[in-house]
Parts: sequence; C-alpha cells; structure tokens
Amino acid sequence: MKQWELRAVIFDLDGVIVSTDVYHFRAWKQIADQEGIPFDRKDNDKLRGVGRMESLDLLLGERKNLYTAERKQELAEQKNCVYRKLLQELTPQDILPGVIELLAELKKDGIRTAIGSSSKNTEYILLRIGLKDSFDTVVSGNDIKRSKPDPEVYILAAKKLGVLPEDCIVVEDAKAGIDAGNAAGAFTFAVGSACGYSRAGACRADLRGMTSAQMKDFFSCR
Repeated sequence: MKQWELRAVIFDLDGVIVSTDVYHFRAWKQIADQEGIPFDRKDNDKLRGVGRMESLDLLLGERKNLYTAERKQELAEQKNCVYRKLLQELTPQDILPGVIELLAELKKDGIRTAIGSSSKNTEYILLRIGLKDSFDTVVSGNDIKRSKPDPEVYILAAKKLGVLPEDCIVVEDAKAGIDAGNAAGAFTFAVGSACGYSRAGACRADLRGMTSAQMKDFFSCR
C-alpha cells in the first residue's frame, strides 16, 4: 500500500485566494445587457472556473451560433477590458481569510505551492493583492490551451513544481476545477461554492484556520 506524502499544494485563484466574482459579474452583465441577454448572479455562478471564450458561449446560450468567431473575440476582449479596469479596485485587503497564514505554514514545512488558474489576468491580480512572489510557480490561462475541467493547468503546474500530480492537493471553489484536479490525479480540496461537491476529496467552507498539518492529514487519508 502506497504511503502518500504531500509535496505540493496548487491553488485556484478566484474564490480561493481572492474573490473577483463581483467584478466578473459586473463585466459580463455589461456585455449581456448590450446584447439583450438576461443575465443574473445565478448565471454568473455557472461561469466559475471556466475560461473566457467558454464563458462567453455559456452567456450567449442558444444564440452563440449567430455570432461569428471575430465578433465573439471582440466581445471577449471588451469584457476583459471592463474587468481589468474593475480589478484596479483590488488591494491586499481582498485576500480571503486564512490564505496568508496557510501559505506561511506550507512554506515552513517545505511544501511547495502554486497557482493553477484559467484566468489570463492571474499575474495582474496577484500583483494587485501583493502575492506576486508568494508562490513557487504560477500557471495561468496564458500558459494553457484547454480550460478546466480539462486537467492541463494542474498537470502543468505540477510539472513546473517538479512533482507528480498525485503528490499534490488541488484547492478549488468550482466544480469544473475539482473535476480538473481529479482528472490530473491530484487530491482535491473544495472550498466555497464547491464545498459539498461529491467528487471532492475533502471540503471546508474556506481556508480560515486551516493548517499545514491538517492538509497533510486530509491527504494521507485519500
């Protein structure tokens, strides 16, 4: 029987490290209103963990085939322009509870850390909240071809960390992200809206009070 040893923790960004959900909603809502498409917060929740172009197709719904690839690209870029302007409001005060303390503990215990996000704005967000240099590696939407639930982002993050995916915990707040982590072969830990998802290995409401020792315990019981 294999003895599992935790070597790395790979974090999703939005909803795990910081919440930019309200900015996504405001930006997508502007696009939806412009196109005459109903869009509310429940619709926005369906876009969690999904890449920009895939999110646009979900927003457009049955009308997506009425748009040319060029027009879709224009809309996606328009959304991103609005979103990036809104991100200027981010500060270190927006880091979610428990994150700073857990990162410090993991570093002290020699457990490597990474960001694995489908967002192409990952580096800018980390810069805004003061965590640009807090992870051993960062993989963003600029580094991958396939968004979650495809496991590419987590496989690449593990590779850049020099570990196997099966030796990692993936921390996610989206079902698509949990599916991606599982497909990569990692142990998945759900927080936020993904807490209670049956395919997650373990879950907590958030990272408040989470310790490196607890992470190891969850991992060893996989």
